[in-house]
Amino acid sequence: MSSDPLLVVLSGPSGVGKDSIIERLRQLHFPFHFTVTATTRPPREGEVDGRDYYFLTPDQFEALRLRGGLLEHACVYGRSYGVPRAPVLAALARGENVIMRTNVEGAASIRTQAPGATLIFITPPSRERLEERLRKRQTDSAEEIEVRLAKVREELSAIKDFDYAVVNDEGRLDDCIDAVDAIVRAEKCRVSRPPLGLI
Repeated sequence: MSSDPLLVVLSGPSGVGKDSIIERLRQLHFPFHFTVTATTRPPREGEVDGRDYYFLTPDQFEALRLRGGLLEHACVYGRSYGVPRAPVLAALARGENVIMRTNVEGAASIRTQAPGATLIFITPPSRERLEERLRKRQTDSAEEIEVRLAKVREELSAIKDFDYAVVNDEGRLDDCIDAVDAIVRAEKCRVSRPPLGLI
């Protein structure tokens, strides 16, 4: 069986609950190195710099990108997002399992660089439930919500490019966590997998 560390990528449409999943995994002390994404968007209420995201100015983000310091990056709804490379490589070199969240395009970029990464698509039970969730969280304007919803169909079509799909339904977060845990356990029991490619 492979003893190499895992690189687990959680992805899916905006508003599907990726941040909630990561936070719950942290609370349960899952044995992962949790990556922190860099972004140029302003913090939402309760978010902490360095824990939830690295909140950077556009100039800081661009400088990091130009230095090759991002594993993947994308402009999403007018804001830049990216996963800093150095902490991921350092954790993998220490033999730690790494988990990150990213958008669908970012997951595709990770797959290209790291063929042995485990890609998990987090999906809503329905498009209608996702729309309800986006409106209820009240962090975006009506115009921003419409832009996000217009992209949902495209994002949902990317599910075929992932290794696993997990439904995250309202009020059933721990069921989603159990599924992610089962996937990680299964991956650890695999006889072989493609080389990770990053280390």
